[in-house]
Amino acid sequence: MAETRVAVVSIIVENVDAAEAINSLLHLYRQHIIGRMGVPYPKKDISIISVAMDCPMDVVSALSGKLGALEGVSAKTVYSKK
Repeated sequence: MAETRVAVVSIIVENVDAAEAINSLLHLYRQHIIGRMGVPYPKKDISIISVAMDCPMDVVSALSGKLGALEGVSAKTVYSKK
């Protein structure tokens, strides 16, 4: 079994039409997700989503890449050192 790491994927959503695709991707990776928090920010017309995960780094990278490829969506990942 591959070594797992705890990571947080930070997602900025500037295109509300991407919400369904984002939720579908998060559903596909649900077995690796510890928890998630979404915060709408109407002042800037964006949403901010944080997703905590525990899984191999390549799984986190795959999800982050797929999210970042969506139009109007930015995703960055921070990994724990353990």
